[in-house]
Amino acid sequence: MWTSGRMSNAKNLFGLGVSLYFWGLMDLTTTVLSGSARPLTEGQEDNLSDKLHQRMKRSWVWNQFFVLEEYTGTDPLYVGKLHSDMDRGDGSIKYILSGEGAGIVFTIDDTTGDIHAIQRLDREERSQYTLRAQALDRRTGRPMEPESEFIIKIQDINDNEPKFLDGPYIASVPEMSPVGTSIIQVTATDADDPTYGNSARVVYSILQGQPYFSVDSRTGLIRTALMNMDREAKEYYEVIIQAKDMGGQLGGLAGTTTVNITLSDVNDNPPRFPQKHYQMSVLESAPISSTVGRVVAKDLDEGINAEMKYSLVDGDGLDVFDINTDPNYQVGIITVRKPLSFESKKSYTLKVEGANPHLEMRFLNLGPFRDTTTVHISVEDVDEPPVFEPSIYFVEVPEDVEIGTTIQIISAKDPDVTNNSIRYSIDRSSDPGRFFYVDITSGALMTARPLDREDISWHNITVLAMELNNPSQVGSASVTVKVLDVNDNAPEFARFYEAFVCENAKAGQLIQTVSAIDRDDPQEGQHFYYSLAPEAANNPNFTLRDNQDNTAWILTRRSGFRQHEQSTFYLPILISDNGHPVLSSTGTLTVHVCSCDEEGMVMSCNAEAYVLPVSLSRGALIAILACIFVLLVLVLLILSMRRQRKQPYIIDEEENIHENIVRYDDEGGGEEDTEAFDIAAMWNPREAQLVVKNRQDMLPEIESLSRYVPQACVMDNNVHNYVLAKLYEADMDLWAPPFDSLQTYMFEGNGSVAESLSSLQSVTTDSDQSYDYLTDWGPRFKKLAEMYGATDSSGALW
Repeated sequence: MWTSGRMSNAKNLFGLGVSLYFWGLMDLTTTVLSGSARPLTEGQEDNLSDKLHQRMKRSWVWNQFFVLEEYTGTDPLYVGKLHSDMDRGDGSIKYILSGEGAGIVFTIDDTTGDIHAIQRLDREERSQYTLRAQALDRRTGRPMEPESEFIIKIQDINDNEPKFLDGPYIASVPEMSPVGTSIIQVTATDADDPTYGNSARVVYSILQGQPYFSVDSRTGLIRTALMNMDREAKEYYEVIIQAKDMGGQLGGLAGTTTVNITLSDVNDNPPRFPQKHYQMSVLESAPISSTVGRVVAKDLDEGINAEMKYSLVDGDGLDVFDINTDPNYQVGIITVRKPLSFESKKSYTLKVEGANPHLEMRFLNLGPFRDTTTVHISVEDVDEPPVFEPSIYFVEVPEDVEIGTTIQIISAKDPDVTNNSIRYSIDRSSDPGRFFYVDITSGALMTARPLDREDISWHNITVLAMELNNPSQVGSASVTVKVLDVNDNAPEFARFYEAFVCENAKAGQLIQTVSAIDRDDPQEGQHFYYSLAPEAANNPNFTLRDNQDNTAWILTRRSGFRQHEQSTFYLPILISDNGHPVLSSTGTLTVHVCSCDEEGMVMSCNAEAYVLPVSLSRGALIAILACIFVLLVLVLLILSMRRQRKQPYIIDEEENIHENIVRYDDEGGGEEDTEAFDIAAMWNPREAQLVVKNRQDMLPEIESLSRYVPQACVMDNNVHNYVLAKLYEADMDLWAPPFDSLQTYMFEGNGSVAESLSSLQSVTTDSDQSYDYLTDWGPRFKKLAEMYGATDSSGALW
């Protein structure tokens, strides 16, 4: 069997007018089947079937056909022809085609064996098809020859342009890079057959991006083509690269891609301050680390190359101000380093430097990469609170200091230029017991109550200073008062002592060891001296031995103690300390006489019960006890009634009564209630004595004198002491009437609040003096205004 394949003329192929002829190659065999083409008998069919399963030499062998892709004609494309040597041309042989694309892509004329392509072929989709052919007897359908396989290959044409599968591209290159610096390599892929012609041979060229960049025509590697490209001048470049097949010849297909190239930054620009002079201001009350202002140096670079470090390099405020760099905004923040004072220095000048911390050696010639600017800072005055000098005081005061004694002068001043007047007071939360008082104008800290080291040994007081014109401005100082010990507590027994002595005790026997305590704390330490009280020094029963170690022994002086004679002894013991002055107290030791065994163990300390006479009946005893109970009830009732009886206030006969009853005919403020005070004491305060008079009722509520005695500095110090003593007396008197009131008495004259009230020195003559202002003082001064002939201009009745 032989097979011939040929192709028809491919007319008008892509307008080239080229006719190509392809012939199928056939491997002819020399075996020729004898006999004509006729149907096989049943025996022959079986014999043929056996031969088909055996390895036999075929009479036809198919190689391959070639067919051109992308055929655009209207008629089916002729591929080739199948022909068997058994075919006599009478139509008795039927050709059958099977395999890939049979009946769909390729068809065969079953009579002639002509193969045609009925669909458009694309080598890029499928480059070859594998098919099988067989010749059958048309009448019987039996195979005339064994089935044979052949291949139809699709012949390539240049129908695919190069494509950049990874485009568009993004790349970057440092600015100022030298010429020829590699940036990125682009690759185009051509789907045509690279083994056939130049259809897949790609050549690269640059269409847009010159003269900045170039591309290698063979590899597609893009490089820089221009030196000193500056990012600050132009940062982004759009480069178009073309890939053309057919080796770049005319008629080749081309594809393009875009490469977006960014110039990355390098540190090639030094920082520069846009301002060479900055003017700032700050309040003198600005706290430490508060912000004064900001400076900024501009740098055309970006990222790490634009990072800045600011520092103070010169000026008269290097120790007063500081500068920090904000890493987010690259600005220099000037802050306060030390407290400011407008009164001390009103302005400062700083020289600020901004520098790049990250430098590149190859660009140092473009430097220096630093710049400086001058900052002028003005300190603005504010109304500051008073300042204490010093702010902490330490005072040592003996606990027996008298009331009203000045223990420390607290001093504060207004730091402002105006130097306002200062008023002092004590923060009562720091002195709840009101042990101290501060003079409102002089700042003299005085005692207002007796101090007791054994009760409170330390006082921490806060003294406040307030501006007279602006009470909101308040300064404070801490005053620590240490109360020094004085010997004001006598020693006493550490506990209640109770001893026993046996009836069979011998003379000189120890019955008790006593010790004492003292609330004082002398610097030289505690030392106590023991002795029997004078009234018991010569008693015949007991004696005392001082052990010189703050203890003492109580010894028996005799023997033969008897319970029925005396069951209890009370021994007074005198205890003295080593203080100055020496203080002593008397403690009593109770000694019981007890019956003991031979070894000295106590058996009984109770005296024998008294035996009642036989003649006294039990009923009589009950009656006696009932009478005693009734008498006790009556006595208690009488005492209770006497206590409930209202006692009139009795005035000491020795007191001068008229000094407590003061009558005024003149009107004025402050004379409504004067019966509760000794006015004579105010006339001559040096004769005043601290005498506590017991009164009934309850403790009055008297406020601090700090608000009532504002001008103590111009008064005699004895008046202060007297007023404070009276205040303490009123606080301590549990029976003071609640209707008492505290009156403040001041002096008139130069230096007082009222100054001089006398008219003798006002003017030279009465005619030059006008008293019309007395009518403006209110109804209390009406009589005084009438005496001086003042008239009410308004005509109103007071």
